Amino acid sequence: MIRSKRLWLIAPLALASVLNAGNVVADWNAIGSTTVIANGGKVPAPSTVWLAYSSLAMYDAVNAITGQYEPFYYRIAGPSNASIDAAAVAAAHRILVNYFPPQKTALDTQFTASLAAVVGDPDAKTAGIAVGEAAAMAVISARTGDGLEANVIYTPGSGPGAWIPTPPAYAAPATPWLGQMRPFTMKAASDQLPDPPRALRSEPWSRDYNLTRNYGGTNSTVRSAAETEIGVYWTEHTGQQYARVFNNLVSNNNLGTADAARLMAMLWTGIADAAIGCFNGKYKYGFWRPVTAIQASGGNADTPADPTWVSLGTTPNHPEYPAAHGCLTGAATTLIASFFGTTRVHIVTDSLAFTDGVHQHVFEDTRDWMDEVFWARMYSGFHFYHSLEAGRQLGETVAQGVARNHFRAVKRHRDSAEIQ
Repeated sequence: MIRSKRLWLIAPLALASVLNAGNVVADWNAIGSTTVIANGGKVPAPSTVWLAYSSLAMYDAVNAITGQYEPFYYRIAGPSNASIDAAAVAAAHRILVNYFPPQKTALDTQFTASLAAVVGDPDAKTAGIAVGEAAAMAVISARTGDGLEANVIYTPGSGPGAWIPTPPAYAAPATPWLGQMRPFTMKAASDQLPDPPRALRSEPWSRDYNLTRNYGGTNSTVRSAAETEIGVYWTEHTGQQYARVFNNLVSNNNLGTADAARLMAMLWTGIADAAIGCFNGKYKYGFWRPVTAIQASGGNADTPADPTWVSLGTTPNHPEYPAAHGCLTGAATTLIASFFGTTRVHIVTDSLAFTDGVHQHVFEDTRDWMDEVFWARMYSGFHFYHSLEAGRQLGETVAQGVARNHFRAVKRHRDSAEIQ
């Protein structure tokens, strides 16, 4: 059941102001999104890996100066008087230039502009830049050979239940390397492998099949106009869309540089690991998409075929199970609740997936956001119910491990907080 939300249209010009959060971490999160996605062309789930690299570098750079939290990769203390803003700018810039060298000229221009806007003593800024560069290089060194964009071949199966390329493009399977790369916080990509998809002759499978068949088709007669809008809303590129959501969190909660760096690192690292675990499951099970299953019939007498059935949205070109948006959003909502200490967080989201302007949905509880995304992927015709359950659970479990074991306050800061 989807809890209450607000929905309206905003002009494209208003969106630009949302992206400028007045915080260097948020600024470079937006720059990172543009570099990785808009200019770099990286597809949704894998894009989170590069954003994790950048956010971890910013976190380690800032934390090397403040010493508030446990470091991730870079463990050398920086000068206490160094500028944390300059450190964050330098760290993000170095990561993005390293992984996207063709964009160096534009990134250098943004680097200069960001540093010019940083208020502080020139020596403090110079010291901060040095810390940021060192932190970024620590991330680059630690992630060398992690399987990023490795040449992993996946051969689709055949017959009932097997994923095959889907219309309209019938594109090759996307980024199977993601499910094989070395995670950030898990020991292996398979650590959170879900149980297999439903058996095709089972009653639960028949229920899942018919739910998506009835609600997810282009010509559905049971899906409402509001549900159709929800289905379309979450078809925007997830990394791009969530980068704006996270910047809104920074702005709306007036987070400073150190808190913003920690929030972004928690979010992108957890989401990247959820994506890695999710794609490991996708390519292990190779389960068919609704558009394939429904056109062919789902494998038993209670799953009738509809040869003309087409999903509301354009089906992504990778296997169905588990649902990637369930994995990523399960991680994001869990980590936001962990960071703020409550699920009652004001969440502002928007979507560029429409031709009539920018749509916006606002939630007052992270669970509401997760619920809407859950149903949206059935309204769009992309997923089955059990896949979304498995994806959400995978994302939540990964996020719980991130919050429990990483980005924690160091002991002296924990003790100080307890005394206060």
